[in-house]
Order: sequence, then C-alpha cells, then structure tokens
Amino acid sequence: MNTLEQLRAGELVGSRRLKLACGLSEFPHEIFELAETLEILDLSGNALSKLPDDLPLLRRLRILFCSDSQFTELPAVLGQCRQLSMIGFKANQISSVPAAALPPELRWLILTDNQISELPAEIGHCSQMQKLMLAGNRLQSLPPEMANCKRLELLRIAANQLAALPDWLFSLPRLSWLAYAGNPFCENTAQTPIARIAWHELQLLHQLGEGASGVIHQAEMAEKQVAVKLFKGALTSDGLPGHEMNACISAGTHPNLIPVLGKIEAHPENVDGLVMALIEHGFTNLAGPPSLDSCTRDVYPDHARFTLSAAIRLALGIASAACHLHAQGIVHGDLYAHNILHAADGEALLGDFGAASFFSHADQPQAEALQRIEVRAFGCLLEELIERSIVTVDGQKALNFLVLLQADCAQENIGARPLFAEIMQRLGALLTG
Repeated sequence: MNTLEQLRAGELVGSRRLKLACGLSEFPHEIFELAETLEILDLSGNALSKLPDDLPLLRRLRILFCSDSQFTELPAVLGQCRQLSMIGFKANQISSVPAAALPPELRWLILTDNQISELPAEIGHCSQMQKLMLAGNRLQSLPPEMANCKRLELLRIAANQLAALPDWLFSLPRLSWLAYAGNPFCENTAQTPIARIAWHELQLLHQLGEGASGVIHQAEMAEKQVAVKLFKGALTSDGLPGHEMNACISAGTHPNLIPVLGKIEAHPENVDGLVMALIEHGFTNLAGPPSLDSCTRDVYPDHARFTLSAAIRLALGIASAACHLHAQGIVHGDLYAHNILHAADGEALLGDFGAASFFSHADQPQAEALQRIEVRAFGCLLEELIERSIVTVDGQKALNFLVLLQADCAQENIGARPLFAEIMQRLGALLTG
C-alpha cells in the first residue's frame, strides 16, 4: 500500500505499481508523474465516481482496479487506453457499460456485484478476452455478438436474471470454467438429506484458511477432529455462498471429494456452515491461483515435479470426481489445480464448490455440452501435469498416451471431446497396463 504523501513527495517516481486507498473522491493528478513507468494502478476502496479524460497519458497502464467505489458507469475513457488489458470495477453501482469503455487489448474484465442489466454488442469485438466476471448483476441476456469472443476461457454469470444459457455459448472453442448458478433457469430447489449438527456440539480450535466465500476452522466434535466452514454470506466473484453449500451437499460421497459430515444449525448469529472431514497431514495445494500475468492458468511452485505414475493417479482421481459430479447433475465450474489437494503418491481431493452449477440430464445435448466444457478445464490440468512429470525411457509410451488424451480433451470442437467416463477408462488402462 502506498500513501498520497509519498506520491506528492515524489518518492514513488519510477514505480510500476501504485495502490492508494485513502478515501479519495477525486483522481490524484500527481499519478501522471508516473506516466512513463506505471503499469498497474489499484484505486479500490475509495470514493471515486469518475476518471479523468487524460487517463490515456498513462501510456504503459496495463491493469486498473477501481473496485469498492462509487462508479455508476464504466468510464468511457478506458477504451482509449491502448495497453489496458485488465479492468476491475467490482462492487460499484455500475448500471451502464458503454461500448467506448472497452479497450482493444482487453483480456480480463471484472464487473462483479453491480447493477448491469445489459452489455453492449461491441463486447463481441473483444477478440483477446479470456476472463469475464459478471456475477451479481441484473443481466437478462447476453449479446449474441459474444459468440465472436473465441478466446474466452472463464465466464462468471451467476446470480443474474438469465432465462436460459444461449446456444452460442456452446460453440466457444476455449470456454473451460463456467459458473451460472442463481439464475431463474437453473434454481435447484431439491433438498438433499444431510445430518444437522448443532453449533453447541462444536468447539472451534484454530483457523485453517480463508477463501472468498468463507473461513475454515479446525474444530472438535464428540472428541473427533473435524473441519468447519463458516460462510460469509456475501456475493463472491463466482456466485452466492448458499449455492456453494447446496452443491457441496448435493455432490454426495466420493473418494476424491472432501466428505461433508453435516450442516450447522442454531448458530448464534445465524451463520451458515458445513462440518467436513479434516484432511490428513501430507496433503497440499497442487498449485496457486492464476496471477495477473497468467490470467487463466494456475501458478505452480518452481520445484513442482511429479512421477509419471503419480500424475496419472492424480488425473484419474480428479476425472473420477468430475464424472461423479456430472452424474449428479453438477458441473464444478472451477476445475483447477489450485482447488485440488494432493499427496506425493498422486492421491487427490477436489474442493471449492463456489462456482458449481446444476444442470438437467433431461436436456441431453445441453447436459453433454456443459460436461465437455469442463473436460477442457481437465485438459488444461492434464497439460500442466504433463509439463511437470518426470519421465523415464520406460515411461515414454505412457507419456505419449497422455499427450494424445490431453489433445482430445482440449480440442476446439466441443462435441468431439470425450466425456469423463471415457477419460477414466483411458487413464485406468494406463495404470493397469
């Protein structure tokens, strides 16, 4: 975090990054003194409602965040910033998105938690768009011109007012991570039976982690160690925590999913929560989430390496979990390495249902298309595992098999991708053969 005093004193000259959160109601013109170097500007958490017309003077600006502010319109001046590729205006009061606000190099647009009821047709001109986050708005439809966004890989449209998924969505050749829960066409009202666990039965011990939708604690219940996830109740970039909880419960049991033991009731502050099995020591996150530069791809530790057999077991476990979810009418929506816990021998657990959505098997063409979109996400994961696998001479044949499977999963013709049942068969043959 930087300060306005540092900026005005000239202490930040030459900076590539600048972050100011100090109650700003006007754009500080001292920022233009960084015009020759500034690439990343974060003005989130202020009281800004407009940007200056001369913003394009920041000619190196690539990334701009103005979240948690008071904008009612996405500023049209953004479209004149030729290098701008990532824009974040989450949690404002935006109801209007002018076509002029979309810069030519836009890759990543975050408009989560606003009041947008329609998008301009010109969004279809964003040929570089990879990531579009629109959860928590008032969209009733998406422009058909978006079919031209051929590079789009991640789309978040949960908690809107969409009456259906548009047909053109299933022709996007790279779409891999899709979240759409909380729209009128896909409300899941069925209640899956689950044990009820009274809050007084739990003793919280310490915090294990925190995500966008909630906080996870280690706890004790009847002399047994468990994990407790308490949901924050606020909209996340993926959707609403209530939908995540519903998907977790509806997923049922599977060896490669974290077991859900029960739903918390009688919390003194009416907080929703789940009690889950405590994961054994030895499991770690497979990777970290995408960075500003990697956009849609996870970031692995430099030292991440896997034996080929461990990589195959890991891939088979995740394919099996995905196949199970699809059989329950659930797409995970966020099948990523950073949502996978793994052990050295290839054992794996798929977690984080924040982007999960329900679908109906009654509409078979759409059901299979949604499953095959998730298969491309698996193809990305498989590619990452292959890149980091240690392969001996004896393993070259198996590696070639994996490379072929990865290509099949990632091909741009959605209808030609295998479903997870076939993927499991092909991976299982590798382990037994």
